[in-house]
Amino acid sequence: MRPTIGVTGVTGHVGGLVARALVQDDRSLRFIVRDAARVPDFATDGAIGGPDTAGSRADTPAGIPADISIGVTEYRHAHAGRRALEGVDVLFMVSAAESPDRVAEHVQFIQSAVEAGVSHIVYTSFTGAGPHASFTLARDHGDTEDVLRASGLDYTFLRDNFYLDLLPQWADENGVIRGPAGDGQIAAVARADVADVAVAVLRDPAAHRNAVYALTGGETVTFADVARRTAAATGRTITFVNETVDEAYASRAVYNAPAFMVDAWVSTYTGIRDGELAAISPDVKRVTGHAPRTLEDVLAGR
Repeated sequence: MRPTIGVTGVTGHVGGLVARALVQDDRSLRFIVRDAARVPDFATDGAIGGPDTAGSRADTPAGIPADISIGVTEYRHAHAGRRALEGVDVLFMVSAAESPDRVAEHVQFIQSAVEAGVSHIVYTSFTGAGPHASFTLARDHGDTEDVLRASGLDYTFLRDNFYLDLLPQWADENGVIRGPAGDGQIAAVARADVADVAVAVLRDPAAHRNAVYALTGGETVTFADVARRTAAATGRTITFVNETVDEAYASRAVYNAPAFMVDAWVSTYTGIRDGELAAISPDVKRVTGHAPRTLEDVLAGR
């Protein structure tokens, strides 16, 4: 019997790219989603549809090949998670949305995977994951990595840098990227490169058992570089304004966001300022065989 690969995040960018590539391989797949009606049909770019009851699983939903099934759950739901993961051998686990309960959600989903008989989890972590990271959300990833190491499952950690294709989108409505990053360097990685690495690992998980990959671009950029090169490639005017930490908190107060989120926003820039995101890794090329994409590549949709 062919092993079944579970893929979370298929309605998002990275998970969607992974699912699309694996569908072309004619593999046994399980798409793990919160809402089955939103599962894309990767052949037509429409929606497949299907059951929407938490924990339901349809082996052959209408409009989907017989070797692709759908599991419906949220990470925090124990029973639904177990049912959604039954029969999955290798799981691609995209980290949950940022929240104060994020680590608890990860812990429950990993426990559901253990109880369902999953043998290997490929997890999207973050550069420098651990308790001492300046970027506060990287600490969540470190906690999750610790749980996975202790679970007894095989694992592969994809420690992504910040996403290269999203950096220009950090500009506000006036085209200004602002934050306390100074001239800090970022070895940002394209989301497509993260997906390519994930696909390579999922195609041959045994070759990547208990591996930790640092996924970066092939160069570093400052926010001033991002602004200049984005303007040159797109004609869009973007500038970078360096802030103090106090100024960064003040400029974000208008959003009335929870304190943990504001801390994350500000520490995004201080982590870059402190050099924690500057190391370039060869792992994208090592795993995929191709060089990492550049900023110009992602702006051109490559």
